[in-house]
Amino acid sequence: MIRKTLMVTSLAAAYLMSAQDVSTIKNTADVYSNSSFQGSAKYNAMAGSMGALGGEYSVINSNPAGIGVSIANDFSATLGIQSQNNVSRLNNQSVEYKTNNTDITNSGGIAVFPVSSSNWKFVNVGVSYSNRSLDDYTETPGNSNVSLEYVDDDQNVQNFGFAGHAYNRYGNLNKTGIAVGGNYDNRIYVGVGVNFQNSILDQFDSAAFTSPTGSVEYFDKQYTPFSESASGFSASVGVIGKINPNFRVGAAVETPTWWNIERIYNSYPISTYGSYFEDRKLSSPLKATLSAAYVANKNFSVNVDYSLGLTKPKYKVYGEAETVLNDFFSDSYTSNSEVKIGAEYRLDAFRLRAGYGYAASPFDSVSISAFDNAGSGANRSFDNMFISSRNTVGAGIGYDFRSFYIDAAYQYVNSDYSNPFLYGSQTAGTGYYSGNTALNSSNYLVSDVESTQNNFFVTLGWKF
Repeated sequence: MIRKTLMVTSLAAAYLMSAQDVSTIKNTADVYSNSSFQGSAKYNAMAGSMGALGGEYSVINSNPAGIGVSIANDFSATLGIQSQNNVSRLNNQSVEYKTNNTDITNSGGIAVFPVSSSNWKFVNVGVSYSNRSLDDYTETPGNSNVSLEYVDDDQNVQNFGFAGHAYNRYGNLNKTGIAVGGNYDNRIYVGVGVNFQNSILDQFDSAAFTSPTGSVEYFDKQYTPFSESASGFSASVGVIGKINPNFRVGAAVETPTWWNIERIYNSYPISTYGSYFEDRKLSSPLKATLSAAYVANKNFSVNVDYSLGLTKPKYKVYGEAETVLNDFFSDSYTSNSEVKIGAEYRLDAFRLRAGYGYAASPFDSVSISAFDNAGSGANRSFDNMFISSRNTVGAGIGYDFRSFYIDAAYQYVNSDYSNPFLYGSQTAGTGYYSGNTALNSSNYLVSDVESTQNNFFVTLGWKF
């Protein structure tokens, strides 16, 4: 549900946006096109690498055929304690901000149905629910060398010095996956699944400036804050095959997620000030996953997954905004690949697990006109714009009480990216606004952000 007053019920052509709408670009890649969800503590400890192993409901996220591997009913819930720390650096200064979130991040189960008098051994049904916080706050320190000009009604030029900037996003994203998996002769496992996603987020883009009188004034970027409420649907199909008792291979394809997005945003020019509403439709990338696993014996197994985005995000075109966004993603969005490796060792009732994942940046190098620390604008190139490559390290333990089990996991996630802001076109009216004062810039200002997560998970499960 969108939590802002609706003042105008439709506006298409009046919402002029360029590819410089940074938060929209970042959310398209990070929220609507990123299918990386947390699972059980076991799944998280192995960095989500279980595509050819299967055997639990979290694998719906990578290969629904893994549901067919299970031979016992299994139901569990996972408590997640997640801490994110963002450090933004500019001109030899830094601002650090930490957000914490505790929630039931995952729950689900597998119901096993043996099949008699057939080469089909089992037909199983799995359900997985994953919950992800979208809270993300990045605050950048000021730089008095950077200033923007404001021309008042008397044509007097005033300089406003840059005093700081913040991107603030909060909200929630959840995914429900339902899959049916079959076991054919204990050699081939097949599965199909459907996924339903829902999100709600509020996005802010604000900057502080020191006015000519010495006071600090706060400005909002045109078309912010905005709120989005969205629902999406995708489907997946997968297969796992045993080459021999020790080696397995798997493959899966997930369709694009087809999103319906309802959006409310603010517009600041005096003649059109108010809140406006629009609908958007987005298709996220088509995704393929290849997996391989080595099962040495009942005590040790290792799995490798490789995922690749086969298409690019694409908005249904209603006007200029979607056209420019599509052009940007067509030129700058890459294949968005990810590799994950995970292993488990069993010692009687104890379980030891570890994993590592690397996700490449979804964007090519981007060239923009940007301020340097001295306040001069020049064309500069950035390799990790908006969001960057991501490293995930996982570790975990577990204990099996036969019918019941408990698992615990720790994950460390790290990424470093370039954070652009401050650009505003004078002709399009996309600058920063405070009352009757509008500040525009033909250059970006770019900070360096280091984002780290320290996540802990505990799963309680029942197997019978």
